[in-house]
Amino acid sequence: MEMRIDPRKVAPEVFRAMFALESAVKATGLEGNLLDLVKLRVSQINGCAYCIDMHSKDLRAEGESEERLYLLDAWREAPFYSDRERAALAWAEAVTLIANDHVPDDVYEQTRQQFTDDELVKLTLAVVAINAWNRFSIAFRAIPGTYQPTRRHETAMA
Repeated sequence: MEMRIDPRKVAPEVFRAMFALESAVKATGLEGNLLDLVKLRVSQINGCAYCIDMHSKDLRAEGESEERLYLLDAWREAPFYSDRERAALAWAEAVTLIANDHVPDDVYEQTRQQFTDDELVKLTLAVVAINAWNRFSIAFRAIPGTYQPTRRHETAMA
């Protein structure tokens, strides 16, 4: 597989805007590990190989257990996630799959038990951002396997 085009080179102003969005996500004050779990889960749903590679590497570099990484796509059945993580993952899935059932009231209520209004808005920004990164990476065929956590923001598409 080859990258179709390198959008960073073709439209650098677009990527400056995307990196500004990513900076806003990082500045939310939400736990970095929680954000990376959400990014990985959304990338799994969207089938973004580049972003799955990136966020699993980031989580490993942060000390995340293999067990939690392997079972993330079955988080509802796995006992390894906190109530806050479960709420964030449910919210991320609902917002990502919004065309299926919008965001159900029970998911909203579950999430509200774990997140303040401010945190919920910031979590939603993180979900919106990773969905956007997934779409760039999938559309232009970003090559998985090239990302290294030590170079996280230098060449990353997501």
